[in-house]
Amino acid sequence: MIDLSVTVGGLTLKNPVMPASGTFAEELALLLDFDRLGALVTKTITADKRSGNPLPRVCELPGGMMNAIGIPSKGVDDFIEHTVPFYQRFDSPLIASISAPSATQFAALAARLSATPGIAGIEANISCPNIEAHGQSFAMHTASTAQVVSAMRAATSLPLWVKLTPNSGEVVNVAKAAESAGADAIVMGNTLLGLSIDVHARRPRLGNVMGGISGASIKPLMVRLTYQCAQALDIPIIGCGGIATAEDAIEYLLAGASAVQVGTATFIHPHAMQHVIQGLEAFCEQEGIAAVRTLTGGLNDAPGALFGATP
Repeated sequence: MIDLSVTVGGLTLKNPVMPASGTFAEELALLLDFDRLGALVTKTITADKRSGNPLPRVCELPGGMMNAIGIPSKGVDDFIEHTVPFYQRFDSPLIASISAPSATQFAALAARLSATPGIAGIEANISCPNIEAHGQSFAMHTASTAQVVSAMRAATSLPLWVKLTPNSGEVVNVAKAAESAGADAIVMGNTLLGLSIDVHARRPRLGNVMGGISGASIKPLMVRLTYQCAQALDIPIIGCGGIATAEDAIEYLLAGASAVQVGTATFIHPHAMQHVIQGLEAFCEQEGIAAVRTLTGGLNDAPGALFGATP
């Protein structure tokens, strides 16, 4: 019997596979066994209602997709009244993904959810505009990251996972700032900012002009960032970006991730996460691995390793 359990940011999960925020909703329960997942990560919510970005919000790309959804939200009251009770019927821990325009509002939202039964942890999506920094993402810089994570840490005792952006030029330093400020785990990470143009209409293909690239095309970049963060941090890392198969997930684990999130693949195949879990178990059986967590950080990156040289 393969032990698929992992410990991530204050929580013990039955396996390391969970949805990426924004790619998972209640309707999937008709197609997917939620109790098979390591955790249930909600769509990002905000304190107040939000309508999101103008249409179109999604377009396909070779090897992935691009979106500019804009975090539409029914608000925290609706989330507490309707969404949380729905998920309480499942055994997998519920992780509430949150967003806010200021550190103070992030902290207030974290505190509100911390007092809500049924929420096991908070994922702070700090890859969103910070009104105190003229619209730049909190996660672009170390100072703003430290500020917002410190504020949330003071407001909640729940496990706090912090979702970063690959668009910063100082990702590892930002991750270290989040760790120092009290994050229990890092989610690496959100989408890669891009622009796609309809050459015949001479217009952007998204209503918001730019959007976030996800899917297979960004996986090597995200695996690299996961690896670099794992070398620098002591807290767990949750890898995200282009995961559609067990082999994809194993790449992240070997690079240093303790768990993974599946996003775009679920839009293509609603059972993708279950297939990843089954594939992880099969891989461990084939390789004689008793516990999947032993794969974390198992990359042989010594000089000459590619050619079989002895380090």
